[in-house]
Amino acid sequence: MLTEKSSLKVVSWNVLCFSGAGVKDVAALVEQHHPDLLFLQETIEELADLPTLVGGYFFREPLDGRIYGLAVWSPHLLLQPYALHLPVSRAPGRVPPRVAQIVHLGGVAFANVHLSHGQLLNRWQLVHTANALDGPAAIVGDYNAVGPIKLSGFKDVGPRRSTHSPNDIISFRLDRCMARGLRCSSARVLARGPSDHHPILLDLNKLPGVHISNGPVTAHVRRPMLRVGVKTLTGTA
Repeated sequence: MLTEKSSLKVVSWNVLCFSGAGVKDVAALVEQHHPDLLFLQETIEELADLPTLVGGYFFREPLDGRIYGLAVWSPHLLLQPYALHLPVSRAPGRVPPRVAQIVHLGGVAFANVHLSHGQLLNRWQLVHTANALDGPAAIVGDYNAVGPIKLSGFKDVGPRRSTHSPNDIISFRLDRCMARGLRCSSARVLARGPSDHHPILLDLNKLPGVHISNGPVTAHVRRPMLRVGVKTLTGTA
């Protein structure tokens, strides 16, 4: 297991379940960019075959009530990731609850996320995730968030280009990374491939001598769109 590393190459990709990127597409991404951590969203069981193609270690976290889940791959031996349950909406017609997949590598805590579409709810989920992470940390994945995000103690270090174009007319920057106690020396949007999302690639470095407060963090939303009721689910799965 890798315990300390000054720089970590991280890739995140929403692969688009069933009709998007398959295991061979993901293997090609690994072979081209050689990430230390690859975070995947909307993964189906087929992706569990990834180590047979590229080696390494793969952990998938299915989501209750969904046909897909979150997953992480690494060439380094990882501690068993765990699922952090996120706040859910109490509005009529609510969707199944979501989780963040928590991974530790090189003295950094990572959260792999595929957040809800509600613009207040996904900010609340970010706050909940941030408060569960100690020390240098990064929240990476598909935020489903439109517009700027301010999360106390964290900085948006992801690429500023759009990553998702649902109809090839309008595009959004949905795939992001918020980091604390880390410096991003490079952030890129990669070729989209067969998914409807572009992967993002980040080179993250731990900042020396940074004191990380363990106090609660807050998020601020500019131009909120819709108020929703939320409740917090706690514990791990």
